[in-house]
Amino acid sequence: MELYLIMAAFICILCIFAGSLSTRIGVPSLLLFIILGMMFGTDGIFRIPFSNYGLAESICSVALIFIMFYGGFCTNWEAARPVAKKAVLLSSAGVILTALLTGLFCHFILKTSLLEGLLIGSVLGSTDAASVFSILRMKKLNLVDGMASILEVESGSNDPVAYMLTTIVLGMMAGHSSAGSVALVFSAQVLYGILFGVAAGLAGSKLLNSKQLFSGEMLPILTMALAVLTYGLPASVSGNGFLSVYIAGIILGNSQIKGKVELVHFFDGITGMMQIILFFLLGLLCFPSRIIPVLVPSVCIMAFMLLIARPAAVYIILRPFKVPFRQQLLISWAGLRGAASIVFAITTVLSPAAMEYDIFHIVFCVCLLSVAIQGSLLPWMAKKLEVIGSTDDIFKTFNDYQEDQSIHLTEVRLPEGHPWIGHTFQDISIPEDMLAVMVLRDGKTLIPNGSTYITAEDTIILNSPAYADKSGMKLREVRIGRYHPWVNKQLSELTLPADTLIFLIRRAGRSLVPTGQTHVRDGDVLILNAQPVTHTAAASAFL
Repeated sequence: MELYLIMAAFICILCIFAGSLSTRIGVPSLLLFIILGMMFGTDGIFRIPFSNYGLAESICSVALIFIMFYGGFCTNWEAARPVAKKAVLLSSAGVILTALLTGLFCHFILKTSLLEGLLIGSVLGSTDAASVFSILRMKKLNLVDGMASILEVESGSNDPVAYMLTTIVLGMMAGHSSAGSVALVFSAQVLYGILFGVAAGLAGSKLLNSKQLFSGEMLPILTMALAVLTYGLPASVSGNGFLSVYIAGIILGNSQIKGKVELVHFFDGITGMMQIILFFLLGLLCFPSRIIPVLVPSVCIMAFMLLIARPAAVYIILRPFKVPFRQQLLISWAGLRGAASIVFAITTVLSPAAMEYDIFHIVFCVCLLSVAIQGSLLPWMAKKLEVIGSTDDIFKTFNDYQEDQSIHLTEVRLPEGHPWIGHTFQDISIPEDMLAVMVLRDGKTLIPNGSTYITAEDTIILNSPAYADKSGMKLREVRIGRYHPWVNKQLSELTLPADTLIFLIRRAGRSLVPTGQTHVRDGDVLILNAQPVTHTAAASAFL
């Protein structure tokens, strides 16, 4: 036993070093985890014999539960709401279109049977949440017009659709499915998945806020149990557990629950561990010697999906929304295949349906190529397509985004006639918790002291403690695109709730204090005071 513990610790340390190395060489860390697994596997350097597909599927499914839950938990619904319709269509109709086109390609070009081709397309139909989240964060891709939110919601919610397609095609191959049973299975998966996810999110938010029942240190354990329960209950009645977990994660992450920051840090570590286990185990399960015979068809499938199937699906779905073509190309390129597809491929190995091709190693090879090529070149593509925003912050699309709240800088410009003019800093009355740290005068920067005189047109920079709201009120950003209903309107023409105020506009790198006559322009970011999103409001998006 001690040897296994030492080996497990050694592998974890290697994976952590591999993650640090990935940032230097520009390769996704998840790819290096897979390669390490292959090195330790049966055909690798260390030759650990492992071919237990059933055990691997169970372990990987547990890992996916936490990855999916954390993906939903960290999705900022305020940032995702404007693009939710596009993202959901991509994660449903987009997966079906991609799977269908890929299946037809396998059948007519690679000469597989129709059902086996559709099975390959179904398994590869979804984009990988872990890979997309990891690359967006690691490379800090500040994408314009809510593209980051589209990719996050799509990749986090499309695995259930691919899983449903996979189980349906496997049932058809085994002769257990008819048109009626397929419709019934699909409906049950979606219906139970949504109902259990919403119910778990609403109940969980109340449970986590119960002061009488639980102490703060038990909240992470309780949340883990909720995530596992949210998967298990719908799965036991033929519902889609992954869909439930993702929805519950969104509702909890966008609810006012206590200890949210601590939960984020906890699940950040847990999810990192799960990604290491998941990708390393998938690499361990692979036999590199079996990749050689399927390398050519795998490269053909990967190229077809990258250049034809995925772009066609994205174009068909996003064209009605008038999404610019450059953005469509980037969203298409960001459709990485990864861990979820490999886990679904394990299901094909365990299925009693007869198959001619080694689908597991075909899918494994396609995913390996996808993460290596698409993942590595994603930042370069974003730059080439000019879809990186200078003012957008990718971390604001996640619920765990936090700015440093300890210091806040305030700029005060002094026009002619201001009462401070002609006085020294020791003569004027500044609140005790504020300090003048800089004076901008005639293009020069001065560090003031008590005897510094203040002149007209000075700009004084004050530091002060940032406002820490105890009432639950928070600020909200509204990004204005060319098709936003507020664009080109005056603020006085907008209909806002009585307790909501637009008090700042960020425009072309500047901050403006608006008036009622201020026109809203394309590219503006409006800062509003707003009541926090409640769990009821978050849940209503799914009902």
